[in-house]
Amino acid sequence: MLDLHPGSFRGPTYHYFFGLLASTGLRFSEAARLLREDADLEAGMLTIRETKFGKTRVVPLHPSTTLALRRYAAIRDDHPVRRVSKYFFTGDLGRALIHANPHFSFILWTRQAGLREPDKRDGPRIHDLRHTFAVRTLLSWYQDREDIARRLPELSTYLGHNHVSATYWYLTAHSDLLDQARHRLDTRWEIAE
Repeated sequence: MLDLHPGSFRGPTYHYFFGLLASTGLRFSEAARLLREDADLEAGMLTIRETKFGKTRVVPLHPSTTLALRRYAAIRDDHPVRRVSKYFFTGDLGRALIHANPHFSFILWTRQAGLREPDKRDGPRIHDLRHTFAVRTLLSWYQDREDIARRLPELSTYLGHNHVSATYWYLTAHSDLLDQARHRLDTRWEIAE
């Protein structure tokens, strides 16, 4: 874990915050506003309230994500000010995350990782974690020979989209997905001949 804020709780918070975004595809705002009471780490479920479209949904977690969030909750709750906060992810004073701070830290961390030039703001964005989650989910379904047309509404619901067409936007023009689609099409043509 890169800690660009020695002595601050920001390092652990952002580490687990970015990890949650990458492992679930949650929107930044959904994770930042996640309430402590909505993180059921016994059942491995998050309740995401009042999403982009005013809906509430339940997001099941992978066991490794649940374990990581339990670790974060333990260190979060180790300090009385953070323990009484209604927010799951907090800063040093137990307040909700301020939008600009995680974004700034993400820029610094991606610079340290060599993913962006030292003087540039251009490079990976936090929202790219959501896109990557969606693409990897679909790729795993292709590899498992799942019926993509049948499974795509599940991914749309999981991501909190109102329509499958919103999910297609995430999946367009990705070279690995295009290769998988081409391979499936080639296989169907071979069977038809």
